[in-house]
Amino acid sequence: MYQDYFLDYASYVILERAVPALLDGLKPVQRRLLHSMDDLHDGRYHKVANLIGHTMKFHPHGDASIGDALVQIGQKDLLVDCQGNWGNILTGDSAAAPRYIEARLTPFAREVIYQPKITEWQSSYDGRSKEPVQFPVRFPLLLAQGVEGIAVGLSTRILPHNFNELIDASIAILKGKRFQLSPDFPTGGMADVSQYNDGMKGGKVRVRARIEDAGNRMLRITEIPFSTTTGSLIDSVLKANDKGKIKIKKIEDNTARQVEILIHLPSGVSLDKSIDALYAFTDCEVSISPLACVVHEDTPVFIGVSDLLKQNTEHTLEVLRQELEYNLGELQEQWHFASLERIFIRERIYRDIEECESWEEVIATIRKGLEPFIGDLLREVTDEDIVRLTEIRIKRITKFDSDKAEQHILRLEGDMEEVKNHLAHLVDYAVQWFKALKKKYGSGRERKTELRAFDDIQATRVALANVKLYMNREEGFIGTGMKKDEFLFECSDMDDVVVFRKDGKMLVTKVEQKTFVGKDILHAEVFVKGNDRTVYNMIYWDGGSSRAFIKRFQPGGVTRGREYPVASDHAKSKVLYFTSNPNGEAEVVTIHLRALQKLKKLKYDADFSEIAIKGRSAKGNIVSRYPIKKIELKQEGVSTLGARKIWYDPAVNRLNDEERGAFVGSFKGEDQIVEIAQNGQYRLISFDLSNRLEEGVLLLKKCSEEDVYSLVYLDNKKNRHYLKRFRAEAIKKAEALIPEEAEMQLVAVTNKPVELELVFRKERGKDARPNERILSDDSFISVKGIKAKGKQLSTYPVKEVILHDLVQESAKADEASTVLEGSADPSDEDAQISMEL
Repeated sequence: MYQDYFLDYASYVILERAVPALLDGLKPVQRRLLHSMDDLHDGRYHKVANLIGHTMKFHPHGDASIGDALVQIGQKDLLVDCQGNWGNILTGDSAAAPRYIEARLTPFAREVIYQPKITEWQSSYDGRSKEPVQFPVRFPLLLAQGVEGIAVGLSTRILPHNFNELIDASIAILKGKRFQLSPDFPTGGMADVSQYNDGMKGGKVRVRARIEDAGNRMLRITEIPFSTTTGSLIDSVLKANDKGKIKIKKIEDNTARQVEILIHLPSGVSLDKSIDALYAFTDCEVSISPLACVVHEDTPVFIGVSDLLKQNTEHTLEVLRQELEYNLGELQEQWHFASLERIFIRERIYRDIEECESWEEVIATIRKGLEPFIGDLLREVTDEDIVRLTEIRIKRITKFDSDKAEQHILRLEGDMEEVKNHLAHLVDYAVQWFKALKKKYGSGRERKTELRAFDDIQATRVALANVKLYMNREEGFIGTGMKKDEFLFECSDMDDVVVFRKDGKMLVTKVEQKTFVGKDILHAEVFVKGNDRTVYNMIYWDGGSSRAFIKRFQPGGVTRGREYPVASDHAKSKVLYFTSNPNGEAEVVTIHLRALQKLKKLKYDADFSEIAIKGRSAKGNIVSRYPIKKIELKQEGVSTLGARKIWYDPAVNRLNDEERGAFVGSFKGEDQIVEIAQNGQYRLISFDLSNRLEEGVLLLKKCSEEDVYSLVYLDNKKNRHYLKRFRAEAIKKAEALIPEEAEMQLVAVTNKPVELELVFRKERGKDARPNERILSDDSFISVKGIKAKGKQLSTYPVKEVILHDLVQESAKADEASTVLEGSADPSDEDAQISMEL
């Protein structure tokens, strides 16, 4: 009994409660609500309490579930026109009580959902009323609204998509073209849909809040991730602050119609790292896992959003066909009766029934009078047709106008031909239907969520140092709770620590309250996975061979908690000298040997820069065959590593050292990067990979005092172009290279020698002015400071400014000259091709 009852219950919840239908995209409660609203529709607003009560005629459940469903539909701003306090999806505020708020159907809903004449109907749960089995929806409603539902044994989560993009994709399906769908959230924000997986199981969408620098050490959040609210996001920020993951002074919520959350940062905290930390430790970034499940033919089906849209588009095509066929049938019926009426009156058949004594005789007489004309009709004449003819009033017969009747029939024939043409070209008709929907309702429904690729933020790199680490060298313990022992450094509770012992063993462990890592600790520091810059210099005594070895190594890949030998495994081996060098420094040391009779030289120098950097298991080079008394530092080391190569990845707008994107340059020490953005902002930044770059970066270049930059900008108010030349200047904050006015627009910027080609606008009544070339050098304008206004390029109105790279054009000219000189005969085919190239 339990098995049968449970299966019945599970099936009922799946089919009748939680999961939407494939074709009309509605759950049963939503369908009944919309049917009830249409039943009551009179163009005016209705109290929601009244709508809920009316819906209970069709929905066999409580009023609370109906009210919640109506509020959810209303907040999606597509089908229901709301009046009153319907809550706020941004703040999570709930709607007012049903007696205080009102609703009615939107024109869009009435146009795309309802068509009673082709709707399949069924009895309601109590048999007193009729309700639709499904609505003949002519739009991908399910993908536009999105849905969530938890049934028994399965769930569904279909993300909302953009109204206009769905229409464009449906048109592409009808035309047999390719398309791509990406979710669009009403809360805006930014989304990485690279792992969307067509909305099916196993996919995920990463959504981020939009965070910007508000100045005065403040960050402003203007858009939040879907599925969060301002309240939940603020709570997550405060929680991360309490745990020491991030540092903030205070947070303010100024959200009204638009989101505005202000985060005040304390002095000394990096804005860029704070933004990364917000994404790493708070709800400023969330991951949403879609799972598209719908009901089709009384069965739950897992389907991708692309296939779902194809099914919806095909359903729309079928509904439009049924609608056209129904309209054609109605037109044919109107034409049929109009033709009968014209024959009945024009041929004066009504006079033949004056002598008839019975109803049957009247019917027979009229049928006999119509027989000569039946061949011109669309179908047979039925008794119902004849009865309708007898019901024509005398007034209509006496005022019958044959010309008007003929025109009416011609109009009906024209309408029928139009409908038949639509049926013959159904796909084209459907395309026009979608285009009309977009034109009529697409305004104001532009995409709100920006699609972009996200960089992976490593939490350990942006986590703040929120704990202090201590060490007991002799006993071999490290941890954050050993406050009476030797203080090492501050770190994050998410960090790993690498420990080196005097016996030549290395160990990586998690930061905890107290951890045993082995006695006689030599050195401990934060372990950064994948760090290829830190090099360890070491001299150790090998107990097996009784010799001292010198080596430089990097730890490589490790498993947390496992010991690795970096010296000999012999029990008498020990480390004599050890240093950690974060940038591959190599020092010079003086080695003092123990006094032995046969030794004449008791000290000498060893230079680590002469030793190659190898893995941790390398044995090293012999540095002494005799016992060493002590080792002293003679000279501080300098880096032996090459400059760090940096690339810029425009997809995520971040720097990297993984060869992704465009190469920026090789950097070391205090080198800086010149950054110029589309908005005209100029700043110098370090090559730290955690730096966040301005949106719309135009130029990223290693800073050099010798480089001269040429910048062209347009004053739209005066329609004048200006050129300025400048060198990079050391500044502490971003500076504007162009006047900070709304009319100013940066056109181009480069650090290469260029020639500007001015293309002029043709003035009315005047001949076109030939293009003019200006060399960007001291002959036109000298090099000035970054705040200089620059020099106007021309007094004539300029249509376009083209930059010609002189170095590149010179190289092309040399190459072309070489090719032509090497050609024996200009008429030769290869020579002609070369000249064309």
